[in-house]
Amino acid sequence: MSLPITNISAYKFAPLSDLKPLRERLLAHCKAWKLKGTILLSMEGINLFVAGGEVEIEHLLAELRRVPGLEDLTPKLSHSARQPFTRMLVRIKKEIIAFGIEGIDPARQPSPKITAAELKQWLDEGRPVTLLDTRNDYEVKLGTFENAVALGIDHFREFPDAVVKLPPSARQTPLVMFCTGGIRCEKAGPFMARAGFENVYQLEGGILKYFEECGGEHYRGECFVFDQRVGLDPNLSETDSDQCFACQTPLSSEDQHDARFVAGVSCPYCYATDEEHMKRAISARENALRKVTSPLPGSEPYDNQRPINVPAAYDRKSLLELLCGIFGHVPSEQWKAICAAGRMLDANEQPIAADHHVRAGERYLHLLPATREPDVNVDIRIVYEDEAIIVLNKPAPLPLHPSGRFNRNTLQYFLHAVYRPQRPRPAHRLDANTSGLVIFARTRHFAGLLQPQFERGEVEKFYLARVQGHPPLDEFVGDKPISAAAGELGARSGDADGLAARTEFRVLARDADGTSLLEVRPLTGRTNQIRVHLWELGWPICGEQSYLPGQLLGETQTHGLDDPPLCLFAQRLAFTHPLTGQRLRFTADPPAWAHASETTTSE
Repeated sequence: MSLPITNISAYKFAPLSDLKPLRERLLAHCKAWKLKGTILLSMEGINLFVAGGEVEIEHLLAELRRVPGLEDLTPKLSHSARQPFTRMLVRIKKEIIAFGIEGIDPARQPSPKITAAELKQWLDEGRPVTLLDTRNDYEVKLGTFENAVALGIDHFREFPDAVVKLPPSARQTPLVMFCTGGIRCEKAGPFMARAGFENVYQLEGGILKYFEECGGEHYRGECFVFDQRVGLDPNLSETDSDQCFACQTPLSSEDQHDARFVAGVSCPYCYATDEEHMKRAISARENALRKVTSPLPGSEPYDNQRPINVPAAYDRKSLLELLCGIFGHVPSEQWKAICAAGRMLDANEQPIAADHHVRAGERYLHLLPATREPDVNVDIRIVYEDEAIIVLNKPAPLPLHPSGRFNRNTLQYFLHAVYRPQRPRPAHRLDANTSGLVIFARTRHFAGLLQPQFERGEVEKFYLARVQGHPPLDEFVGDKPISAAAGELGARSGDADGLAARTEFRVLARDADGTSLLEVRPLTGRTNQIRVHLWELGWPICGEQSYLPGQLLGETQTHGLDDPPLCLFAQRLAFTHPLTGQRLRFTADPPAWAHASETTTSE
């Protein structure tokens, strides 16, 4: 009996234009035909993985072949009993396969190709050849060609650095590179030619085409695919392989019989319960963090594109009105100059004028060429990790996530690099200048269970703060509203848009140097809440550069490495584990400034 779902994968490098109307047309057709999957469009071509009924798939291919440049688009076909995708996406991207190297143009400078039948003949004859697997480590784990060289990479963007480290012997024999369907090799080939490899071939159609034409000879295992099927055997049939819910690692049948595999919870590659295992895992993570942050990713100039989404309130207004409305602190003349310089781009990365009318839901890009980010403190300590969460002791200054002058030099960027393919998400906010405990969720699922605990006030948070002056009361409260406007430092009470906020303070020591050490418990989670409340109460935090004595506001938001530290430290956290339901408590050792001086007072 034939299987009901037809799966196609295809790509083609060809100059495409008018991407936005093409995206809208394809998305409307696919939804009408009840197709699911992903289509990536770029000015360099198309890349797609789509599944649905056979007739509807043929309709889609006919529609695509009407696009100039895609007339000969030829997909790879397979069939399955179930729909491997959950939704239909059509997206416009800078590249149809992320590589990050300028000047690579597969449409005009393709690498030589070898067919599946030719490669099989070479291998049958025992001809000297180097087989290079360009895929990620977690894909290679499920299967690869016999004696193939794996690069040990976690993302295709790491390919350029890895390939230049290949031994000289790899340059002396014919080299055949391969990937799942061929698209990565389209970019890898021209890069290798640029790097001095003279006898390089690309396996046309990749592993899937080889399976289709030659079966499994000279191949061991399965081929990882990026959908719910996880693995395909040489007959292009779905295998029993699974993928870990927690860490997304592909799992063979043997892995699934391991005692550490718990469906929907953990697998042998992310399981960590005993203390010694966790210590080893944390040590490895911290070593990886040191590699990622040395040198700092944002220390080398790069072209940064910052997205700007159009809210409904700015529908049909000019681009200049949008920019001035969202970024009120930037003068309109500055935005006009940015637009005139061609640094405001549309979704196709084409420059747009200041008088261009925007539509709600559209996305624009602010190009910041040759960006070099300020240095940050990278003394990051992992306190705890398991399959669901990561608890860290964050240094300062270090932004939690991209904002302002920081994009790559952020804790979230570092963690994405270290925990790939996972993308850890912060469960709460911690200011760039504030040090101490912060929780990250390892998946979107666990973030959805953690973040509401903060919103509902179920998380116990205690800080240490050293302030200027001696508060007369041993215990006092700050309860003035905090501004709800994004990007503002804060507001005093009486602000019409202010959000209710409450912070409890307890004096631990009044020191002879005129400062006091406080224990602080915020009962709400407003932006800069502790700093604003202490500033309004007349006891600004030591090292503060934004909320100054005498109710003055400074202009500095993120401190420099050489600035005195902001004396605010997130010392204790208590919350409910999103997986086990257990109440967890963490306490971090206080920084040097939190230790009392030899002489204290007791006013």
